[in-house]
Amino acid sequence: MNPIPVPTDTLSPHGATNAYIVENVLVDPAGRTDELDRAADGVDHVLVTHTHPDHVGGVAHYADACDATVWARAGRENRFEALTGIAPDRTLREGTTVGPLTVLETPGHAPDHVSFSTGDEIISGDLVVAEGSVVVAAGEGDLRAYLTSLRRLYARNPDVLYPGHGPVIDHPRKTIRRVIDHRLAREKQVRAAVHGGARTVAEVTDEVYDKDISAVREFAERTVAAHLEKLAVEGDVAWDGERAAPQ
Repeated sequence: MNPIPVPTDTLSPHGATNAYIVENVLVDPAGRTDELDRAADGVDHVLVTHTHPDHVGGVAHYADACDATVWARAGRENRFEALTGIAPDRTLREGTTVGPLTVLETPGHAPDHVSFSTGDEIISGDLVVAEGSVVVAAGEGDLRAYLTSLRRLYARNPDVLYPGHGPVIDHPRKTIRRVIDHRLAREKQVRAAVHGGARTVAEVTDEVYDKDISAVREFAERTVAAHLEKLAVEGDVAWDGERAAPQ
């Protein structure tokens, strides 16, 4: 299995989303390219790991061009149709098999996020990337669910991860551990900022980021808000959506 990079407008430094074809199944057609057109010959099914715009831009085209069955996460059909422009033909959930792939529910980065396993290899969408971290933003993301999904993936101990962006991950446990550690370290910083007197998302963001984030300020603040939501649920801070305080 090889990634087929599709140019997309994504925060990832790679500037592309990886599509995959496994036997007769196309996963994450982010857009249409000549390379993907050639590779998609014989595709019978179209799947997505989640419905963020940089993963679904080619769904409608390949569904039509390949006369393929289109699948969506069960319970998220309306979201799928709104973001892809077409209604799904069938739905999937934990344990559903589509061709050679089996569904793993891995929410957190997005509420409808799933991964697909085939043997000891997993197409992992936006759970992890080989370098850097994945945005888990308030409003779309849930850090509690995200960390649970990462730990679940770690426990499976796959041989290879095929991510939504960037190169194939040949040492999954090492990469997953790095991402978990990064999230927990950021959480510690957010907690310390609140206990140190920061009250708003902007104030906490200023405290925890020690580099110029002006180009991605919106996403940094949404990430901080997601951390505050998690800490509030766990009773570590008080957070009403606007102001934080030590608990």
